[in-house]
Amino acid sequence: MTVTDDGPGIPVADRDRVFDRFTRLDDGRARDDGGAGLGLAIVRELVRRAGGSITLTDAEEQHGLRVCLLLPASAVEKDPETVLDAS
Repeated sequence: MTVTDDGPGIPVADRDRVFDRFTRLDDGRARDDGGAGLGLAIVRELVRRAGGSITLTDAEEQHGLRVCLLLPASAVEKDPETVLDAS
């Protein structure tokens, strides 16, 4: 899945650290207005657990950011003790 926006983007130097917990690039904004800085950290962890990857690049056609999320076509083998029986 690819998502592209036309916002200000994320500087290349900050693209690794935006996945750290509680990281916010705009220190001038109050937490009430801009979240806690957990969203991308949660996404990265869930994607890794599913055996996928997430990358951030510049949007080619416009200013902004492109986020590419790759997940495996088949499910990652799970620990049998953590799988719930749906029956």
